[in-house]
Amino acid sequence: MKNLSIITILALFLGSTSFAGNGDEAASGKQYIEFSRIGNPAEVLDIKYEKAQPLGAGDIRVEVLAAPINPSDLLQIAGKYGVDPVLPYRPGSEGVGRVLEVSAEVKHIAVGQLVLLASGGTWTEEIVAPATGFLPLPNLGPVNATMIEQLAMSAVNPLTALLMLNSFTDLEEGQWIVQSAANSAVGGYVIQLAKQRGIKTVNVVRREGLAEDLMAKGADVVLIDGPDLAAQIALATDNAPIALALDPVGGKTFTRLADSLGYGGTLVAYGVLSGQPASVNTGKVIFNDISLRGFWLYKWYQTADMKTKQAAFGQIIPLIAQGVLKANVDSRFSIDQIEEAVSRAAAPGRNGKVLIVPNAL
Repeated sequence: MKNLSIITILALFLGSTSFAGNGDEAASGKQYIEFSRIGNPAEVLDIKYEKAQPLGAGDIRVEVLAAPINPSDLLQIAGKYGVDPVLPYRPGSEGVGRVLEVSAEVKHIAVGQLVLLASGGTWTEEIVAPATGFLPLPNLGPVNATMIEQLAMSAVNPLTALLMLNSFTDLEEGQWIVQSAANSAVGGYVIQLAKQRGIKTVNVVRREGLAEDLMAKGADVVLIDGPDLAAQIALATDNAPIALALDPVGGKTFTRLADSLGYGGTLVAYGVLSGQPASVNTGKVIFNDISLRGFWLYKWYQTADMKTKQAAFGQIIPLIAQGVLKANVDSRFSIDQIEEAVSRAAAPGRNGKVLIVPNAL
């Protein structure tokens, strides 16, 4: 990927871009979402308006085309995330937009170009901010609504999947890995990326009716979580050693995945969806030489250098543009439907991401 001359993308998780204006503007202004107190997202988010902001030196104006609601967004609004927002705060950690205007100083981004939104505050109709806060996308050829929606989800979940597959153990073709919450967006990306490399996946879910979709993505085995999970995994894989386990659930699921690992296996925790602490059999950790690791994409954005970030995006973006790598979309909402949108995003039983679509695609 060329022309990726942004200084940093880590602002994606560090907070919203500062804007002028307030909620008292006439409804003819641009809509955005803000919250001034921590709590239930469906109760604390406010729809506000602001007049179009003039460009400063080095700024660009971008219309937001699509922005997902991620679990981390909801956790941060509720005060349950690893980074506390500075209130008032504009939520939204990623998305994609089209450039409407550029200041004279900006040479690497053109009007009409698609950009990934990398400065936060993406649940809005329009962003005016320094060009360094955006990741310009290369010419992707004909772009339709489906591609735009998929690109909007490219900065968090597919990167998480890619990095967890690459960072903790050297996986070889034919090896087995296991993951919980396999029907999540990250889980879907893990399946697709592993399939490309010939890595076999055991995919653990918590309810019936999900196997067909996961098998269509390339899953090898789909199992329902339960007390006998380790035995189910051993039976399904013919006792093959499990090299890597990925868990965003925690609690008893974490314990069961640890019990399923082969000698020298690694268990990576990247979420606690259950809200429950976990325990592990220390004897198995010792005698099976099991490694317990954690992964937080926020820290990767903080510590990875630009070359590393460009290389990661260079793997992800072409696959998304080609339709090879994709996530399910559950539903789409406008900004003025934010209460319904966050309620749907928090609802159990979804099978896809909830998107905010501020402007026509």
